[in-house]
Amino acid sequence: MNLIQRFMRVFFDLLYHPFAFTYDLVAAVVSFGKWNDWVRSVIPFTSGTRLLELGHGPGHLQLELTTRRLDSVAMDESAPMGRIAKRRLGSSQKLARAIAQEMPFASEIFDTVISTFPSEYIFDPQTLTEAHRVLRSGGRFIVLPVAFPTSGFLKWLYKVTGESPAALDENLKEKISAHFIQAGFSVEIKTVEAKFSNLLIILADK
Repeated sequence: MNLIQRFMRVFFDLLYHPFAFTYDLVAAVVSFGKWNDWVRSVIPFTSGTRLLELGHGPGHLQLELTTRRLDSVAMDESAPMGRIAKRRLGSSQKLARAIAQEMPFASEIFDTVISTFPSEYIFDPQTLTEAHRVLRSGGRFIVLPVAFPTSGFLKWLYKVTGESPAALDENLKEKISAHFIQAGFSVEIKTVEAKFSNLLIILADK
């Protein structure tokens, strides 16, 4: 791990914990205000009505899902993010504090599991095993792990920070797919065009 990668790991740990209140501002800056649009891009790929979001952050996607009258549950390991999301969503929203490697849910109860812009925990074999466990047969695990910037400034920013590969090639597709296949999923990888970026979306079906 190089110096920039170590710095970014510390930066994101701070962003999700003591400086969680700055998350929306940082996300808006690095996406030119399109972050929440990027996050919502996963919704057309959901199936069923019983959904679980891993890493709910400040709660924007949860708000969108509940507005659509979907039966959505969310979890995050960050207590500060949990407090921010509760203020946004209200006390009636079902939020849990837990890690993705140990989900506090029964087996085969969700139609869709979603995670948008997660950190490296999403490729942990135990995370993938847990996602597979809580999904019903035919259920879908949707992951939006990265954006490929199309604007000049964003390309430079993501290149400097190492937060996004330069492009999606077959080697990267195979590397990503292998994690999910080993956990028992069938995998399709899509690239969705969005303003200022192309979004990588992983569709892993049980």
